[in-house]
Amino acid sequence: MPSNQNHAFDEFQWVIHIRQVLEEEFDSDDEYPISITTVPKLLLCSKPENYIPQYIAIGPYHHHREELHDMERYKLSAAKRTQNQLSNLKFQNLVDLIAKLEHRIRAHYYRYLKYSGETLAWMMAIDASFLLEFLQIYSVNEGNTLQRFSSIMPHLMDSIRRASTHNMLLRDIIMLENQIPLFLLQAILEVQCSSSKIANEILYSMLVGFLKDLSPLKMIESSSCIDITEYSHLLEFFYYSIVPKTEEQIETSEETDHDEKSYESVRRIKQLVGATRDFISRRTRALVSAIIMFLMKLPWRIVSSLPILSILMQPVEHLLSFKMNQNSEPNNEYLNHSNTTPLLEEIVIPSVTELRNAGIKFSPTNGDLSTIDFNIRTAIFHLPVISLDDNSEVILRNLVAYEASVGSRPLVFSRYVELMNGIIDTMEDARLLRGGGIILNHLKSDQEVAELWNGMTRSIRLTRVRTLDKIIEDVNNYYCSRWRVKIRRSFVSPMAVLHGFMVNELGYELATCML
Repeated sequence: MPSNQNHAFDEFQWVIHIRQVLEEEFDSDDEYPISITTVPKLLLCSKPENYIPQYIAIGPYHHHREELHDMERYKLSAAKRTQNQLSNLKFQNLVDLIAKLEHRIRAHYYRYLKYSGETLAWMMAIDASFLLEFLQIYSVNEGNTLQRFSSIMPHLMDSIRRASTHNMLLRDIIMLENQIPLFLLQAILEVQCSSSKIANEILYSMLVGFLKDLSPLKMIESSSCIDITEYSHLLEFFYYSIVPKTEEQIETSEETDHDEKSYESVRRIKQLVGATRDFISRRTRALVSAIIMFLMKLPWRIVSSLPILSILMQPVEHLLSFKMNQNSEPNNEYLNHSNTTPLLEEIVIPSVTELRNAGIKFSPTNGDLSTIDFNIRTAIFHLPVISLDDNSEVILRNLVAYEASVGSRPLVFSRYVELMNGIIDTMEDARLLRGGGIILNHLKSDQEVAELWNGMTRSIRLTRVRTLDKIIEDVNNYYCSRWRVKIRRSFVSPMAVLHGFMVNELGYELATCML
């Protein structure tokens, strides 16, 4: 019965809203494009707690959840303090002001908002007051330092000082589904300030201070105060503060022949390693050890004619022949793979450990994502410094979710996340990047860093990012060329191939004794 009543109420509110929309005169929806979407289901299925608020609801999407109502009293306290700062005005006047912006507010949300205009105005006025007061904690003063934990919000400060509560608030506030339009914060400040310019400067100072404290990556430097009205919400401002704007057009996931050859080389090297490890399994290790010990006592001309050795050499020969046939058509197997590329695909690139073993060095940069580079001459892979803590996974995932919801630009940030996911496979990879100054680890261990990157869901829409893809291609080509040299050197002394297998599977000391 209650569900039917709610359903009838929703229909009634929907009819009222539609009638108002049709009767009112307003600008085209194109002026206020949708900016606050829901997290794509493909991303939401992996760790939903990183996308769904756990502590506080900001805006309409999660306002109805009872488990978040404990924070309502803090939001109401913030609204009372906002009213005290309105001079001769009452909070109702602020609600009336926001009510006039109802169509503009609704236009920013992807999901239909079932709330009436009055309910929506009150909700936005209260939530915007709370968010403004919270952001004042991070306001940057003239000395360019953060004013943390000031006398504002005294009833919440004791709770916020606890790291766990503070971090929960931070994570919830940055989530895609917990955003409200920034023009609401601007509107409240304009009522409190003498001009819109001063209001913009104050809001900009708050946002910059907040993001400097929260951002895992270096923010893009700005020489002047940015017009906040150019950004729809806090997460969008965050995104454009760390992701450089690019003139690239969105491209499909089709790869050029050059990319196919580069990726195919890496795949074949990984297949070679996998094939040899599979061949020498745990159950056959003792048998193979005995066979190798016997083979080592025979002349090479006899050993080379044995069928078992030719089986071991086939993947190696196939890899070498691939380089010789680069000018020919790619094999059918790879063409079939390219034609049926799934919506999700991980960047094909060796791990940090593998790249280091191939002679590639890693160097940290103090810039943003635009500083990613690979110097072929010096074999130095330049990556921006990233600081990882308890909030980082939520931040990274919601930035990826926001980028996936914007259809007008390449997935630059997602490509960076996929790159890091590709080169970090194990805790050793994380340790090497930490030791090189690229990762500042504030988590418990290098294993947690590896798990963070390996658990990241890849982008739901494949696009080509020319700058990053060219760097990945250069890294792959360098890596493959180094491996071909090593393999050819092994063929000069074929016994080295057997020795390599023995070192891998039997241990260095035993292999050396057998030789």
